[in-house]
Amino acid sequence: MCTANRFRSPLAEAFFKAKVAALNKPEEWQVESAGTWVNESLPPTLEAMEEAKKRHLNVDQHRSRIVNPSLMRQANIILTMESGQKEALAHEFPKFKGKIFQLTELGGGIPYDIPDPYSTKESPVVIAKELEELIDNKFPLIYQYFVLNA
Repeated sequence: MCTANRFRSPLAEAFFKAKVAALNKPEEWQVESAGTWVNESLPPTLEAMEEAKKRHLNVDQHRSRIVNPSLMRQANIILTMESGQKEALAHEFPKFKGKIFQLTELGGGIPYDIPDPYSTKESPVVIAKELEELIDNKFPLIYQYFVLNA
């Protein structure tokens, strides 16, 4: 989950889908992204499409959507980019609080927010690389959580 569902979360979704595809068990996984404050049905940003293409991934068909009760109910794990998103989701959907995590908090350590390049003016290239590295490093932990809580 991210704010607009047009840069960070579509890229994270593509990175996760690539990891899942490598498991040869894609039928066991459904990876989706949504946002907390979204204008619905917008395409990914040009920067998201460029960063995906650099990695031989495609996000062109993605359209922004807002998180909803159905998505929350279906999910085994919900990952957010920022602490404020985690708090907002836990407040709006208290029944699902136990499966909401910041991406950076999995595996211990001090959680931190993954910046939104459109509100912080940080480089989309740097943010995309950070997301890719986080998902590469944390995927085994996320997979383990998924297997234990499926």
